[in-house]
Amino acid sequence: MAVPPSYSDLGKSARDVFNKGYGFGMVKLELKTKSSTGVEFTATGSSNTDTGKASGSLETKYKVKDQGLTFIQKWNTDNTLGTEVSVENQLAAGLKLAIDTTFVPNTGKKSGKLKTSYKRDYIHVGCNVDIDLSGPTLYGWAVLGFDGWLAGYQMAFDTAKYKVTQNNFALGYKAGDFQLHTNVNDGTEFGGSIYQKVNDNVETSVNLAWTAGSNNTRFGIAAKYQLDEKTSVVAKVNNASLIGIGYTQTLRPGVKLTLSSLIDGKNFSAGGHKIGLGFELEA
Repeated sequence: MAVPPSYSDLGKSARDVFNKGYGFGMVKLELKTKSSTGVEFTATGSSNTDTGKASGSLETKYKVKDQGLTFIQKWNTDNTLGTEVSVENQLAAGLKLAIDTTFVPNTGKKSGKLKTSYKRDYIHVGCNVDIDLSGPTLYGWAVLGFDGWLAGYQMAFDTAKYKVTQNNFALGYKAGDFQLHTNVNDGTEFGGSIYQKVNDNVETSVNLAWTAGSNNTRFGIAAKYQLDEKTSVVAKVNNASLIGIGYTQTLRPGVKLTLSSLIDGKNFSAGGHKIGLGFELEA
């Protein structure tokens, strides 16, 4: 079997069918470009149609491929600065080391995290540590894979309180066009998803979730249909009768338009439905 995904990527194909191609309640513009020296720039701006609040971010990325180094710098309109430096496949094949820091000039608040991961056939493990002298929190995860089956575990340990604060398990199966994922978070949150690639143009997904001690079961179905190489349509509905519809059109190479709408089926005549508009420009 190939290298298993990270714990956070388990069930990702099903989530993508539910999440990609939508932008309810937002007007968003994203610009991507790359300089002649290889520096990648991503600028994003958005406005919330309900509150009118605008936000933006800028990210730069530079890779030194021969050395396995990646430098990422981020800034957003909350005036938070972030820097991440990582090195991969240098000390050992499959080993990645990174340091991720953030700084808020207005308050002087600083934070950081050391990240490590190691992957090879049948196994993918990782460990992150907060840079906090008062008592760092340790985050760890591991995923094992064999013959299409996947088993994962994720935990967090607060060294200041000597307490496990996160205890999650996952089990799944992955075939060429079919994926099954189940998870239990802290023994109280249960979830599952099924992803099916029906053919080259159609993808479907079903998810289910419930909380122990509650009768509130949540489920939904979603689908994506690729009309042609430039156009796709997505749709989803859940048991709360919320209906999402999205349309994505590549207007020309490097220019993509996304239109989306969220309809409250239970209160259709009352209004309050949401729409979204997105532009992606890449040069």
